[in-house]
Amino acid sequence: MFKKHKYQWLIGGLIILVALAIGTAIYSTTQSTQNTSSVDESTIKSHYQTWEKSYLITNHQQNFIKTNDSGNLKTLSESQGYGMLITVMAAKQGFGSQKTFDKLTRYYLAHQIDSSNPLMAWRQQQKNGKMISTKAEKTSATDGDLDIAYALILADEQWGSKGDLKYNNLAKQLLSAIQKREINPTTKLPKVGDWSTSASTVDLVRTSDLMTAYFRKFASYTQDGSWSKVAQNSQTVLKKLSDQQSTGLMADFVTVSGTQLKTGSVKAKQVASEYDNQYGFNACRIPWRVAYDYQLNHSQISKSIVQKMNRFFVTRRKITAVYTLNGKAVESYTNVAFTAPVAYAAEVLSNQTLKTRYTSSLTSKMSTNNYYPATIQMLTLLASGSLGESQK
Repeated sequence: MFKKHKYQWLIGGLIILVALAIGTAIYSTTQSTQNTSSVDESTIKSHYQTWEKSYLITNHQQNFIKTNDSGNLKTLSESQGYGMLITVMAAKQGFGSQKTFDKLTRYYLAHQIDSSNPLMAWRQQQKNGKMISTKAEKTSATDGDLDIAYALILADEQWGSKGDLKYNNLAKQLLSAIQKREINPTTKLPKVGDWSTSASTVDLVRTSDLMTAYFRKFASYTQDGSWSKVAQNSQTVLKKLSDQQSTGLMADFVTVSGTQLKTGSVKAKQVASEYDNQYGFNACRIPWRVAYDYQLNHSQISKSIVQKMNRFFVTRRKITAVYTLNGKAVESYTNVAFTAPVAYAAEVLSNQTLKTRYTSSLTSKMSTNNYYPATIQMLTLLASGSLGESQK
């Protein structure tokens, strides 16, 4: 009897092992389509070299990203965040140096709002050979600070924090300031900047700032659960906005108020441009930002939001710059800042139609005199190149 039960146990164990092996194989197979990219490493590397040569400026022991092509040099906290993010993402893929990243970090440190506020001043312009901010420019833009904080975390993971620049401490100091000055205490959503404190501005939200993947990362990195609430509310608002339009498109800016996260609209030119209430040069980043959350965290809500936008773009003969929320093209020209995020989202979700049409917008020759679309192209290229990596 004992021997019989023993063999039954062995057979049962083998069956369980086989089942586990089959399950693992099925999981790997179902994930494989998501974790492949149409973009090869040599293309990403050559584009990175072009981008760096065209936009990275060395200023003494500091680096910054120029945002203009004539006159006195200008830069933004937005572009500094992008530059730091691009450099560390490139390093994770085998090119891009810590030395460059450190020079970018030192520029950020030199242009914090003040000694007690580690948020970065939103703009600097060259005057008498120096990059300076006016008093009016010594306020923040939340998207730049979020990218800087996230890049510092990636740098800590990539290189550690044993050198002169303690990436981990810098990241946590910046995150503390973001939490205190740039997160709405009622809605738990990112404000547009530390200056948005009045009744007319405190509930403004730049939709592309709802970077759910970042907030999840901040929560795990700091072990601070309040960031999880920011992630949850950000995703809730993204889903609400997606549900409001058959296209899934969202405006550059909206209002969100109260603990129930009531959404409202803004008017053209109310915040930044004539496109404030349309899918414009801010909102065009949403397919990238939301697909990145699905790439890293496999969020089904993020997937559904991006899928809906993808379905709309499949119906367009071409993607042009700026749309009304119901899908009417506002401009007739194309811009890589609009096509590259869609191409990247198609890579992540394996939308073959959009991949066929727009992968070329990721890999096409990069502009050397148009900072914004070139930099969005570079960011989405690098994110596409990391599709095979597992989340850390």
